[in-house]
Parts: sequence; structure tokens; C-alpha cells
Amino acid sequence: MNSINAGDTAFVIISAALVCLMTPGLAFFYGGLVRRKNVLTIMIQNFISMGIITPIWILGGFSLAFGDSIYGVIGNASQYFALSGVGFQPNPIYGSTIPFLSYFSYQEMFAIITPALITGAFADRVAFKSFLLFIVIWSILVYIPFVHWIWGGGFLEKMGVVDFAGGIVVHISAGMAALASVIYIGKRNVKAGESLEPHNVVYVALGTGLLWFGWFGFNAGSALAANAIAAQSFVNTDISGSIAMITWLCISWFREGKPSMIGAMTGAIAGLAAITPCAGYVPSWAASIVGMTAGVVCYYAVQLRLRLGWDDALDVWGVHGVGGALGSLLVGVFAFKNVNGVSGLLEGNTHQFLVQLFAVVVTIIYAYYVTYAILKIVDKIVPLRVSEETEEEGLDKAILGEKAYR
Repeated sequence: MNSINAGDTAFVIISAALVCLMTPGLAFFYGGLVRRKNVLTIMIQNFISMGIITPIWILGGFSLAFGDSIYGVIGNASQYFALSGVGFQPNPIYGSTIPFLSYFSYQEMFAIITPALITGAFADRVAFKSFLLFIVIWSILVYIPFVHWIWGGGFLEKMGVVDFAGGIVVHISAGMAALASVIYIGKRNVKAGESLEPHNVVYVALGTGLLWFGWFGFNAGSALAANAIAAQSFVNTDISGSIAMITWLCISWFREGKPSMIGAMTGAIAGLAAITPCAGYVPSWAASIVGMTAGVVCYYAVQLRLRLGWDDALDVWGVHGVGGALGSLLVGVFAFKNVNGVSGLLEGNTHQFLVQLFAVVVTIIYAYYVTYAILKIVDKIVPLRVSEETEEEGLDKAILGEKAYR
């Protein structure tokens, strides 16, 4: 107990609470973007992740992610089962100055928000029962292995791959799962003349604010101590989100002739996603480049998605998937040894860029195809897609029997 630092412990606990706040923030962000007849459905899909993932994390999920590695693929399922060995004492690998329980709680919040991100892709058309089954299987077969590969002593970590706060683990995994969902489930049924415009832009702005606020815990908290790396991550997070917001706004304003509130908010999220894997490894000037690049690349990824006819309702692939992949590659370019011990291409380290590229390719392929297979399995057990009548009526009334507005 003597090695526990009160400041570091308080910092990580507060960061965990901030990450927890991101899930309600996401519910507001997504809730504002959908049509009013489906707002409660997508919000409960986000909130219910807190209830579903917590017991998974306790009953083996955390152990599979962070237990002793088995051939670099998965952790020992029984090592931390039901919080066995997860107590007041620090674990020297996962935060040497904080109780291991603090690390457990912090990682639990990451595990909760990641499957919630996917919901934006198949908004308006997936049954609640099948969604519940999907996130259970997906968390076990996709998210948890990614955590182990990158953060739990798995084969990618041993290769030297770095991911400061989840560009690969969170954003690529959710983004590619979103794309697989869009391809498998298909487009929404939209009647002639029916608008798909967001029903409440104020909710979108509120959700963005909560997400941005929580993102400081998401990124800075990943330092696992109240230190200089945390400060650097905090500043980089704000810089990238701000620059990406302005970049996206300028591009959309030029192309469409009007400034867009939703465009600005979406751009900010893209910049925050892109800086996530870089936050603790790059200097502040590089965070500006990451943000600007994310604003451009993610904007045109969304335009490509529209051209291809993919009905990714809330642009999870274009923002989180592409943003996470971009940031994961840029670590291999802009990382500087004097920031956090990792060097990239600008310091002549080609190896770091190549292992980042390898990790991005491997995780994109795995997340897409395993998610697609999970969707097929779930669909055979409980039909994924609601009926045309339910979709037309709205999922809130047909499935929940509730209305967002009276």
C-alpha cells in the first residue's frame, strides 16, 4: 500500500468517471441525429451497454483482456475472474501507483462505450433483443481480444505497436463493426418525401460537449498518473478536436455554401478520435496536424460513403473507423522519443510506422469479418432487422411502447 499515490489514484478515478459520462453523451449525440420516432431506442441501446458490459467485465472479460497471455492471443480467463486478485494493491504492469481496482474501473468504462459506438451505424432498423445478444458476443470475440493484443501483453504489443488510448482498440474496432453492420443489415426503408434530417440539433451539440469533456479523461487518464504525459495528452486532445472542427466546418461551408452546426460537431469528434492513439506520444504541434488531417480525411470518407450508398446512419465508419486508423498510423510518423519514449518516421524510425500499419490492417480485417459472422449468427437466433411496419411506425412506439416527446 505504501506505493499508492493519492494524487494518481484520484486522477484515474476521476478519469474513469469522465469516460463513464461519455456514454450518456453519446446517447444525446446519436439521439439528436436520428428521427424523433427512434430517439429513445438509440438512447437505450447506448445506456444499456452499461448494464450489459459490466457483468461481462467482472465475470471473465477483464481476465481475458489482462490476464497472463496465452500465446499472445488471449488472457487467462480464470486469473481475475469475479475480481479475484483485483484489489487495493497496485499491479506493477497496469499502474504501479494506483490500486488495481482503479485500473479495472477505468478499463471497464472503455469496454462499455465501445459497443455503444456501433449503434449509430444501424440506427432505425435493428431489434432490441438482437442488439443485446450482438453486443455480448461482439464484446467477447472482438473487443476483448483487441484489448489483450494491444494493452494486455498480446502479440501486437510484443511487436511494439502502441495505442495510447484506443485508436485501434476502440475506434477501429467499432468503426469496422459499423461497416460490417451496414453491409449486412442493409439500408433503412424510407418513404418518398420522408426526411432523414436530425430531429434535434441541440441534443447533438449537448452530446458533443459531454463527449469532448469526457475525452479528457479518456486520453489524459490513459497516462495512469497525474504527470507530464497526462498534461501533454490533455492539451493534444483539445488541440486536435478544435482544429478538426474548424477544418470540417470550412470544407463543408465552402462546398455547401452555409456553415453547419452538425458539420462542426462531427468534425470535432473526428479530431478527438484521431488524436486518441497519438495523445501521449506526439508534441502539441503534431496534434494540430493530426486534427487538420482528420478534418479533411474523415470529411471525404463520409462523402465516399454517400457515393457508395452505404447507409451508415450516423457515420460511425467515416468518423471513428477512419479517424482511429488515421491516428494509429500518424503515431508512427509524429511520435517523438522525448515525449514518451516512442519515435516515429520523423526521427528515422521506420519500424514503428510499419508495425502501426500492420496492426491497422490486421485489426480492420479481423473486426470486419468477425463482426459480419457474428451478425449472421445472431440473425439466425433472433432476427436482426425489425419488420417494415415497425420501421415505419418507429421503434420507440413499436418496441418500447414509449414516446420521447408528449
